[in-house]
Amino acid sequence: MVGKTIVIALGGNALGDNLAEQMAKLKSTARSIVDLVEQGHRVVVTHGNGPQVGMIDTAFEAAAMTEAHTPHLPMSVCVALSQGYIGYDLQNTLREELLDRGLQVPVASLITQVIVDEHDPAFKDPSKPIGSHFSKAEAEVMVRNGYVMKEDAGRGWRRVVASPKPLDVVEKETVRAMLQAGQLAIAVGGGGIPVFRQGHHLKGASAVVDKDLASAMLAQLIDADLLIILTAVERVALNFGQPDQRWLDHLSVDEARRCMDEGHFAKGSMLPKVQAAVDFAASRPGRSTLITLLAKAKDGIEGRTGTRIG
Repeated sequence: MVGKTIVIALGGNALGDNLAEQMAKLKSTARSIVDLVEQGHRVVVTHGNGPQVGMIDTAFEAAAMTEAHTPHLPMSVCVALSQGYIGYDLQNTLREELLDRGLQVPVASLITQVIVDEHDPAFKDPSKPIGSHFSKAEAEVMVRNGYVMKEDAGRGWRRVVASPKPLDVVEKETVRAMLQAGQLAIAVGGGGIPVFRQGHHLKGASAVVDKDLASAMLAQLIDADLLIILTAVERVALNFGQPDQRWLDHLSVDEARRCMDEGHFAKGSMLPKVQAAVDFAASRPGRSTLITLLAKAKDGIEGRTGTRIG
């Protein structure tokens, strides 16, 4: 079998909601990823940071209110911090799993920046959920404190910030070089650090980029064959949670676009994943996206499960 170049986008279910849970979940996460490396595939891992970046932001906000008057960090710096500590755990867990199988594959996480447009309309309509879920009463208190809160697909209320469209990945050449050298790269963590290009200067933006859209962008830029978006369900469904729910094995790009237009996917849940899947699959003939559970990634590549778009 000729190995593919695969970008694997890890969802929050692969990372957990706190540091202790993250450490435990990464063990099984690493096994599933290394299964693909062992098969001869070239792999880039991306990941979300929804709970983590919210916790970092909240912690520094609380510290700013103490006598120490610790500066309240910009959201771009919070994203960078989340890339560092998630990448630290992820690369070490992957390295251990690789060595346990006798695979001498270097692995490293890359602090990655993503170019966004300062005139993107997303800055006028914050929509990207970060941090933990809250009750309606808790959310009302946070709104009075200046936060923008929105209901998140029936799971509670979450803080939202601007989520501009990714336009480019600054470190794409470095990711390509790592792949060519036979290394496993971890990149665009949390969707990448959002930055505005100002001449040669990159200025951090007060935003977070959707990690699935950023993963699709990176996959295009490094000429990947397959994008795997890992989530909490084995397949995409129409009418999810309803009596007429229908699981999908395959969608063409046109069918997926029609389903999005018809409102089949929740904005805070499956919609950005399907949009990212379409972006990548439509970018060049022969490319496709697989959406499935982490534990089913290997089966999905072999066509036994998951939803294939493209």
